[in-house]
Amino acid sequence: MKENSDRKKIRLSGFDYSQAGSYFITIGTHNRKYIFGDIQNENIKLNDIGRIIEEWWNKLPEKFLSIKNDEFTVMPNHIHGIIAILDENSESNSGKAALPRILQWFKAMTGNEYSRYVREKRLSVGENRLWQRSYYDHVIRNEKELGRIREYIKNNPLKWHLDRENLESDKLNIDLDKYFADIYE
Repeated sequence: MKENSDRKKIRLSGFDYSQAGSYFITIGTHNRKYIFGDIQNENIKLNDIGRIIEEWWNKLPEKFLSIKNDEFTVMPNHIHGIIAILDENSESNSGKAALPRILQWFKAMTGNEYSRYVREKRLSVGENRLWQRSYYDHVIRNEKELGRIREYIKNNPLKWHLDRENLESDKLNIDLDKYFADIYE
């Protein structure tokens, strides 16, 4: 299989994603489709598919015993969450819990459940793919940053009108770098 050299590398080169720490992740839907629910009165109103996503997120610590879920939100076409990999990271039969492995499992389980739901309900969704190919991650470096990212996730539905993932926003052309610069140090 030919490697796509134009594809942007988004992981930290040489970083061990199984080491203890907190990781901020964002995963978008394939083609940024709005399929998890709607923002109503600045709150997310999840549909069945959104609730499936939330349910599988909550199962992560059952599958990967050395992680803990932190703040999390489902948006109409993406999710934000914080996963903490604990110091005692030594999954018994399946090796260490590394962030790529955790998210691969999450995307596989939710993708399978989504396909089953679409089939059972006989929905016409066009392409039956749930997630974009990759995901965004950020290694959280300190407590101050952790607090700001928690607030960002918690307030994400309130700021939907500014969200880069909101394709219907009339604010898509504004410079959001200042808004997002406050999240990271």
